[in-house]
Amino acid sequence: MNPIYAVAIVLAFIALGELASIWSRARVPSLLVAMLGIFIVAQLGLIPSTVVDDSLLPTVYTILVGPILFHMGSLIPLPTLLQQWRSVIIALSGMLFAVLLLAVAIIPLFSFAHFVAGAGPLAGGIVATGLTTDGLISAGISSTILVLPALVLMMQSLPSMPMTNFLLRRFAIHLRESGKLEELAAKAHALKEAAARGEAKKKPITVPSFLEENELFTLFMVLIGGALATLISNPTHIPSSIVALLLGIGSTAIGLTPERALEKASSFGFAMAAVVAVVMAPLVTADMSDVIAALLPMVAILIIGGTGIMLGGFLATKLLRWEPTLGMSVALTAMYGFPADYLLTNEVARSVGVDETERQQLLDAMLPPMLVGGFTAVSAGSVVIVSVLVSFL
Repeated sequence: MNPIYAVAIVLAFIALGELASIWSRARVPSLLVAMLGIFIVAQLGLIPSTVVDDSLLPTVYTILVGPILFHMGSLIPLPTLLQQWRSVIIALSGMLFAVLLLAVAIIPLFSFAHFVAGAGPLAGGIVATGLTTDGLISAGISSTILVLPALVLMMQSLPSMPMTNFLLRRFAIHLRESGKLEELAAKAHALKEAAARGEAKKKPITVPSFLEENELFTLFMVLIGGALATLISNPTHIPSSIVALLLGIGSTAIGLTPERALEKASSFGFAMAAVVAVVMAPLVTADMSDVIAALLPMVAILIIGGTGIMLGGFLATKLLRWEPTLGMSVALTAMYGFPADYLLTNEVARSVGVDETERQQLLDAMLPPMLVGGFTAVSAGSVVIVSVLVSFL
C-alpha cells in the first residue's frame, strides 16, 4: 500500500479515538477506541495486515523514540517536582509495589514475558507501552504475548478512573467537613507560587530568543539530545531511554532547551502518532485466537497490578501522614495519566464545591499532587521500569 494511504488510515483511527475521548470528557479512553477500531476492521479484512508497516510510522518511531523521551524529561519543571516531593514518592511507591506484586503472581501463573508485557503498560502510558512492545519484538516473543501490552493499555483506565473519582470525592468531602480545606488550599497555593518563583529565576544558560522561538532549531536540539543518549548508552550499558529522560530533565533545568520541547517544535503530535502505531501493530497482525489467549493474563495483570498500585500508594501515604484517599488517587494516575488526571480532579471540584471559591480551593489542594503524580508515573517512572525489565528478556 502507498505510504500516504496507510498513514491516513492509521491516523483516522487515532483521530476517531481522540474525538470519542473529547466528547465523553475522557470517560472513554481514546486508545481503547483507536486500537479496538483498527483491530476489528483488520479482522474483517477491510484493511491489509501490513497497514502499519506500510505507513512507515514504525520507522519514524525508531528515529524519534530518543527525542520523545528527552521531551518527557522537559514536561514539568524540576522546582515543581521538588515542591511536590510527597506526590513523587507516593507515585513511585505505587508503581514499585505493583511491579513486585505482579512479579510474585504473574511469573508463576504465566511467564516472565507475560510479566514484562503487562508491568510496563500498567505502570505507565503510551510511551512505556511502545518501549515494551519494541522490546518484546526484538526478543522474538510470540504473537500471543505481543498483543498483551496493547490490551493492558486499552483497558487499564476503565477500572482506575471510577475508583479515582470515588476516592477524590471522599477526600474533597472530608476536607470541607473537617474545616481543613482553606488551610490545605493555602499551603498548596503557596507551594505553587514558590515553584513559580523558582522557575522565574535565571537559569545558567540563556538561549537567544530568536533561537528559542525557532521550531527547527528546537527540534534540532531535541534530536541532538536523543542522539547523545544513544551515544552514552553504548559504552555505559545504561538503557538509552533512561539516559534520554535524564538529559531532558537536566537540559530543561539549566535552560539549554525549553519546557515541553517537542511541542515547542510543533512535532509532538506526529511523534506520538508513531508511538501509537507501534503499539497498534501487533493488534493489526494478530489472530483472534491470540487476543482471546491474552485476555486472562490481561485481567490478572489489571486486578493484581491495580491492587498493588493502591496498596503501595496507601502505605506511602501513611508513612508521609497524608490522607489515604488523596494518596491512592495520586498513585492511580499511573493507570491513565494526563489529561484524565486533570479532568477527573476538575470534575470532583466542580461537583463537590458549593461555590466558585470553594471549587478553586479544592483545585488548589488536589490538582498539583495529581498532575505531578501522573507525570512521575507515566512520563518518568514507567520509562525506567520498562527499560530495566525489557533488558532481561
